[in-house]
Amino acid sequence: MKIAVWDTYVRKPNGPVMHFDILVPEHIQDKDKIYNFGKLYLSGKGLIDYSLTAHECQFCHIESASAEIQKHIGENGFYIIEMENCN
Repeated sequence: MKIAVWDTYVRKPNGPVMHFDILVPEHIQDKDKIYNFGKLYLSGKGLIDYSLTAHECQFCHIESASAEIQKHIGENGFYIIEMENCN
């Protein structure tokens, strides 16, 4: 499976910038849908009412997904890779 990687940066209320990637099947190109996946992830981190736009979240590249990521995407529609300051 080919996936699209959306590079995302969000400033947390206490200052540091969270950096995470939103991975979706490459055929999903609806930015609002991708931003909603990011908002779901953020709400799971207790960061509610964050809006994602092209300023915070941008398409980066296409790559092949591992079996684990494919399984997660099949179950949830997306996958998050936490890069920096996500805890």
